[in-house]
Amino acid sequence: MKTISLVVLVFAIASLTAAPVRANTKVGTATFTGIVNHVSANSIKVTDPKTKQTLSFLILPKFDQIFSPDGKTTYQMKAIKAGQYVKIYYDQKMLGQRHADRILLLAQNNGLKGKQ
Repeated sequence: MKTISLVVLVFAIASLTAAPVRANTKVGTATFTGIVNHVSANSIKVTDPKTKQTLSFLILPKFDQIFSPDGKTTYQMKAIKAGQYVKIYYDQKMLGQRHADRILLLAQNNGLKGKQ
């Protein structure tokens, strides 16, 4: 039974990664802004300091959608640290889990982050 489950899981992941990406698709259907609590290779947890709401987001392998708020500067995943303000564009289409489509790095006052 474990083998069948593993094969189905591998097939599902392979079919999702092989799906064509349309250029006109919108980035994320929702946004969430807050302070990063935790970041790892496959997830990020963010807390909104105003509402105290905490959400976790999956990060797909080879995620490269990290930008300055103006969209002109890109960053590597290692640029995201705990305690930093971010704005995450996300949706829940893949397996019903929230996953980040794009992450914007913000300054400490939730304003635009200057170039580093």
